[in-house]
Amino acid sequence: MTLRQDAIEIWTAGVRAADSAAAVRRQIACDAEALTIAGCRIPLSELGRLEVVGAGKAGAGMAAGFEQALHGTPVFERLSGWVNVPDNCNRPLQRIHLHAARPAGRNEPTPAVLQGTQEILDRVGALGPRDVCVMLLSGGGSALLCRPVPEITLEDKLLVTRLLSGCGAPIQELNLVRTQLSQVKGGRLAAACRSGLLVTLVISDVIGDPPEIIGSGPTWPVSARRQAALQVLESRGLLDRIPLRVKEFLQGSPEASVQITSQQVYRMVASNTESLAAAADRARELGYITVPPLQNLQGEASVEGARFMKSLMEAGRDAGVADAAAKGICLLAGGETTVNVASAGSDVGQGGRNQEFVLAAAVAMPDPTAWSGMVLLSGGTDGEDGPTGAAGAVCDAEIQREITGQGLQATEFLRRHDAWTLFHKVQGLVVTGPTDTNVMDLAVGLAGRK
Repeated sequence: MTLRQDAIEIWTAGVRAADSAAAVRRQIACDAEALTIAGCRIPLSELGRLEVVGAGKAGAGMAAGFEQALHGTPVFERLSGWVNVPDNCNRPLQRIHLHAARPAGRNEPTPAVLQGTQEILDRVGALGPRDVCVMLLSGGGSALLCRPVPEITLEDKLLVTRLLSGCGAPIQELNLVRTQLSQVKGGRLAAACRSGLLVTLVISDVIGDPPEIIGSGPTWPVSARRQAALQVLESRGLLDRIPLRVKEFLQGSPEASVQITSQQVYRMVASNTESLAAAADRARELGYITVPPLQNLQGEASVEGARFMKSLMEAGRDAGVADAAAKGICLLAGGETTVNVASAGSDVGQGGRNQEFVLAAAVAMPDPTAWSGMVLLSGGTDGEDGPTGAAGAVCDAEIQREITGQGLQATEFLRRHDAWTLFHKVQGLVVTGPTDTNVMDLAVGLAGRK
């Protein structure tokens, strides 16, 4: 295989390790006497309804895995559910309805999301103490599970989110603000639930796997932090740009604490850490020397891409010339960078953080000969990278020769955050379609092997 094929194989192994259906199936067992979910045993004689709700890019796979685990068991006919998913992830299941809530590539709430979220609220509110509710939560859940507080509109909330995203605010800041404007985030969905037991199964797309951040924590209560949301908006210079209704709501009286009556079980079933480990295993199977991965990658994609390439070359030197030349070095990175599109003004192109990460590396090393024996691939494990049809991008000596040969000014494309256009021209896009999972981004760098 070529270096590029090796990089794709290693990256794919990382994505495969976060398979959403398998991750959920491992948490469920059922026999003639009891149902066990995430280690919690429920005697069938005490079980009423089994209601599954959820939201996220991995929602379709998670719901399918849930059905597969219970098919043919005594509780399958008691199972029902509703999960909000992107349009291109929708497919028919037997007992759980998948609700197409937003178009592919548009990672923000729509009227269909509001409709689906109200359906979920109605369902969990109609449960009783003998019933079990299971929440399937994954990356993208913040946009796919949305019901703004009555004081503001969906358009108000969208504007706030777009302003924060446009200035490069990390997911932690985005979710902090969104939580304060929501009827479901920050544990409020759990507060609306009336089941005796509420089990949350989670696929994490956030650095460090904090429960209050993943999907904005619909089943994880957080203390009221309207003042903190105001501080985020002020620090980003946005207080005078957000809708007046939002500002007045956040400046209003403090919110009462979230009260949850259901017994709760919270279980992480897949994360970026596991994907990094699986990718490293595959790299070693292919004969590469692996070095400690760069975990919790964050910051500006245009900065981190160049920094990654520097780390890759240093890792090759540290491994020793003989071993590096014979086997090659594999450096992995996992996390989620940001793109500050506001820096380009009105001259903004098309792309995503993974494509910009790779483009920044290409700009840092513009000479095609310097890429001899090297390749960099970075992609979103969900198969989406910004509002594009690509998961990410790849660069190697061949791609760099195409950039040079076509006279493309990579620096200009980077300035305009227009990575998709450049990589489309040189056939450097990585396109996978939806993967039914989402554990942030995964970058694979290979160096040294000829």
